[in-house]
Amino acid sequence: MKNKKLKSTFVLIVLVIFFCSCNDFQKILNSKDNNLKYKAAETYYNNGEYRRANRLLEQIMPSYRGKPQSERIIFFYADSYLKTKNYYLAAYQFENFINSYPKSQKLEEAYFFEAKCYYFLSPQFSLDQDDTITSLEKLQIFINNYPNSKFMGEANVLVSELQTKLERKDYEISKQYYTIRDYKSALKSIDNFIANHPGTSFREGALYYKFLSAYEIAINSIINKQKERLEELVILHDNILRYYPETIYSEDLQKKIINVNNLLNNFKKT
Repeated sequence: MKNKKLKSTFVLIVLVIFFCSCNDFQKILNSKDNNLKYKAAETYYNNGEYRRANRLLEQIMPSYRGKPQSERIIFFYADSYLKTKNYYLAAYQFENFINSYPKSQKLEEAYFFEAKCYYFLSPQFSLDQDDTITSLEKLQIFINNYPNSKFMGEANVLVSELQTKLERKDYEISKQYYTIRDYKSALKSIDNFIANHPGTSFREGALYYKFLSAYEIAINSIINKQKERLEELVILHDNILRYYPETIYSEDLQKKIINVNNLLNNFKKT
């Protein structure tokens, strides 16, 4: 019983503080004192109340345009959008800051945070990748401009992750041709994928699906073309095992290469 009363009292205190806080914020929001709003916005921002800071900064921004405080206001206005995960508006405001204050001490952060906004906007690999490409472009600009930045480690991680996402999209498109049994298109697409992404982590899988596509073409070829295509399959199989001796596809490759060799032996008998 005593514990229930204590819990009820605590909840009541929290509610009173909350409503008083809301009331105080509303008073500041309705005030015509821009200096009060500026100080309150800074306090809210430092306390992690970014939405409240954002609303106040939005109100006072026009009044401080051209004044020394404007640079600080616009930067924290942009950052408050980033902190509240409103990434499109954050990116827009960081770009506005970059264009407005090209000599600012906050420029390095603005460039990185703008690029990071697009990183957060980057969707899963199967969707349109415009924001992924934009993020990579922005990150490259940042890396070029600030090679010794404290954000460089994180920037490189983001670049790697975004590039892998683009590679996976291209890889899945190439695989799709095999899935729909358009084997000639699959071969062409996979070759282009490997050429365009020489260091990709999807290379093993790409070579496997190249083998599968070439296999389907070879075993279904007319006789006068089959022998040459089967011999090319043997070379491709050997190349896969040379680069990936413990490939996860070894069992399936082994079954198919046995069939390929049997077909080639038939040619030797004739």
